[in-house]
Amino acid sequence: MTTANDWNEKTLVENRFIKQLKEMGYEHVHGPSLDPERDTHAEVILKVRLVRSIQKLNPWVSENNLNKIIRSITHIQATSLMEANQLFHENLINMISIQQDLGKGKKNQTVKLVDFERPENNEFMVVDQFTISNARGTIRPDLIIFINGLPLAVIECKSPTLSPDEQISQGVKQLLRYQAQCEQLFYYNQILIATSNDRAKAGTIGARTQHFGEWKDPYPRTVPEIGNNPSAQDILVSGIFPKENLLDLIQNFIVYEPVEGRTIKKLARYQQYRAVYKAINRILHADDPRHRGGVVWHTQGSGKSLTMVFLAVKLRRIKELKNPTIVIVTDRKDLDDQITNTFRRCGFPNPQQAASVAKLRELLQLGSGTTVMTLVQKFQEDAEKNEYPELTKAENIFVMVDESHRTQYSGLAMNMRTAMPNACYLGFTGTPIDKDDKSTIRTFGTYIDKYTIEQAVADGATVPIFYEARMVDLHVQGDSLDDLFERKFRDYDEEDRERIKKRYVTEEAIISSPKRIRRIVLDMIDHYEKHIKPNGFKAQVVAVTREAAVTYKEMFDELSDYESKVIISGGHNDEERMRKHHISKDEEKKIIERFKKPMSDDSLSFIIVCDKLLTGFDAPIEQVMYLDKPLKEHNLLQAIARTNRTYDKKTYGLIVDYFGVSRFLEQALGIFAEQDIKGALQSVDSEIPRLQSRHRKAMRFFDYVRNDDLEGCIQILEPEDVRNEFDTAFKKFAESMDMILPSPKAKPYLNDLKYLGKVRQLAKSRYREDSMDISDCGQKVKELIEEYLFATNIEVLHEPIDILSNKFERRLEETTTPEAKAAEMEHAIRHEIKVKIDENPVLYTSLKERLEELIQRRKDRQMTIEELLEEYRELVNEMRNTAQKSQEHGFTREQYPFYQMLEQQLPDEEDKESLKELTHIITEDIQEQTVIEWTEKEDVKREMRKKIKRQLRASKCPKEKIEGLTQQLMDLAEVHYRK
Repeated sequence: MTTANDWNEKTLVENRFIKQLKEMGYEHVHGPSLDPERDTHAEVILKVRLVRSIQKLNPWVSENNLNKIIRSITHIQATSLMEANQLFHENLINMISIQQDLGKGKKNQTVKLVDFERPENNEFMVVDQFTISNARGTIRPDLIIFINGLPLAVIECKSPTLSPDEQISQGVKQLLRYQAQCEQLFYYNQILIATSNDRAKAGTIGARTQHFGEWKDPYPRTVPEIGNNPSAQDILVSGIFPKENLLDLIQNFIVYEPVEGRTIKKLARYQQYRAVYKAINRILHADDPRHRGGVVWHTQGSGKSLTMVFLAVKLRRIKELKNPTIVIVTDRKDLDDQITNTFRRCGFPNPQQAASVAKLRELLQLGSGTTVMTLVQKFQEDAEKNEYPELTKAENIFVMVDESHRTQYSGLAMNMRTAMPNACYLGFTGTPIDKDDKSTIRTFGTYIDKYTIEQAVADGATVPIFYEARMVDLHVQGDSLDDLFERKFRDYDEEDRERIKKRYVTEEAIISSPKRIRRIVLDMIDHYEKHIKPNGFKAQVVAVTREAAVTYKEMFDELSDYESKVIISGGHNDEERMRKHHISKDEEKKIIERFKKPMSDDSLSFIIVCDKLLTGFDAPIEQVMYLDKPLKEHNLLQAIARTNRTYDKKTYGLIVDYFGVSRFLEQALGIFAEQDIKGALQSVDSEIPRLQSRHRKAMRFFDYVRNDDLEGCIQILEPEDVRNEFDTAFKKFAESMDMILPSPKAKPYLNDLKYLGKVRQLAKSRYREDSMDISDCGQKVKELIEEYLFATNIEVLHEPIDILSNKFERRLEETTTPEAKAAEMEHAIRHEIKVKIDENPVLYTSLKERLEELIQRRKDRQMTIEELLEEYRELVNEMRNTAQKSQEHGFTREQYPFYQMLEQQLPDEEDKESLKELTHIITEDIQEQTVIEWTEKEDVKREMRKKIKRQLRASKCPKEKIEGLTQQLMDLAEVHYRK
């Protein structure tokens, strides 16, 4: 039966997507019509088309080598989905190497799978309703993009009539489920899309909803060129899916980056792609080689370093540039290390760090193909000659300068130009150029691309930063200080008083006063415990001087149990008190690594700094910066951006100002163009209107139910779509409360938050909804709700009761109405099927189909509630009697699913005794092969597969079923005989 949602999804989203792709020259094929090209539904590659394309692009390849290539693609040896995906991506981009004699002896030849230079040489297909089946079930993605028979993109469409907050998240959940159920399809995947037409986002394998990004700019086209009022989907398709753009993104804009022990696949966001495209355009089409450069301003936290990597990759691929030299320049050692590591982690070939002034000169003279990373300070003149030498006249040198606005570049920029007079200079900055700054424009050229603070927050690339001033009474204002001083030193004449004041009564001295710092630390600890620690985040303290930083450390150690570390530069003449905190480069690196880890892995909560780690320092787990130092202009924007990185469950960053930065905040931000810094800092109060709106959206579900009618509220949430909508509304409400608490302004909403939390937990228990769990709310909110649940003596079942236990019967007896009983049983059965389906796909798939049929019959009023309860009881009994049934057939609990799988897949085999014997032989073969962690060992799995196939062939299993059935039996083996 087709629901309205299915119709909307197909008509308004999927068909529109297909139509756009057909206009771009894609061939549209209906999935079932490709079945003749596949041996089984388990196959995800269209082999006939792949073979045809390889022969077209590599006409010299022998049949023997062609078979080897196809096998290497269809049988990727890897221990994880991400590893398999990365191996395939490398073969796709760098081509497959194979030995063949083309007339000059056997040599390594490279085989193209896709022609990236001439898109028209490839076959582009969009396929709907493509069915893929294995032991874990059947999936049917809405759309798959095949290029030369390879499934390189998967698109999941959702109805635009779903709740707006659910549209993309439901699509991403579905894509993650597909990845779990049919890993092999995603070995080859390059891009994932979740779309509802009104909303559309792109991501990569393994990514959660928050890491999918919109594609808001169809550059090189413009939005008006696409049509009147184009939807988000129209813009995304126009930006990503023109054939040349898609191939460009796959070839040049995907990186695999190791992060905290796991690999993350990253696809460029639209602003990164646009900036690189614009830079290349300017480089290739400038009216004068001297006008090739310019400035890319992408706000901090939005992936500026990766944009530099993407640009470097692209520059290397452009033939006209003749394998250029790329020079990356920064002005700080930590930034130099950070950007070098980014290039290395992303697999960029051989970036070399210039260790000295002499080494830099040597590297710059190596010629084409070199990648040099250096500090700007290494462009120093010879002390004797007082001038910098010219090192190369080459024009194919591209110098990318990080944080190019900073003043230290002004003098050394001349030396860079002298060394490489014909190079192209590209400035990258995370903060905008001052309105009055003419030197940056003069050095590099005009803006190439802008991506502002406000745009980054709107796209979810960064989180908003809130500003809060605290303890202003501790900051001694100028006038009162003068009065105090005049009274204290009234016995001195005016000249002496002025001399004393200049020398000793500086602002730094007052700020560094231990008495003041003690009071601030007490306040910081209180603030951290109430606002930051409950959600598992960490803090950075910025002190005015190195001495003040150490005082902060001493006070933290004395007044709290929180672990803190000081990171400051060491001075040669430091006293013992300061020397205690001198650390080596390696020690500093280890502290930073520890700070970045989740609180559950490392309890280091505070890092205390003076000048270090205020730029180029990425620790997404940092939510708050306690600022006790005057910062201005670029330094202010760069420092506060330490808190704007996205992190799981982090919805905002916070600057807590103890110095009184607000006194010159407007003046500091006034040096930038207004549109460039819009949204840089927001007051906590700015969240109140959003809180009011979100509160109303969450409460409206229960407008027609009395507050004390708990059962009525739970029943309202019985339909799954209503539950999902309520869940989204509650999370948004809780998110806003998390930002406001513990401000008194949150008080009017507290009781409603607690009550809704209770309803949500009870609905989770009743309907076995694993995802409806308060663990995804902020910890402050979670603690409130749990406290309320406890206080009102509500028994909350955080885990559903096992359907096979006696507790389940007792729970049913406590349920008063037949409807509530039926709901309890339905969701218990559903939960049991979900948990057990991998153990016995045949049995539980059949039970699932029966359950859906019963629900539909009840909806169509074809059965009474009593008849439904009776049928549910039979299903429960069938689940309970599985062990007994397996014994009746002469099997162990583990063997029985294998028998049922063979029985289902070999229906022509009427001799059940033969099937039983085959089951025993196969399970014995499997057990003989099992060793510790065998599921991770390819050689063991290969041998096991071989033995299973041998037995299936001997039992007259149809040839076309052997491959698929072997995989299904292997999946069962991994579940039942894992060691």
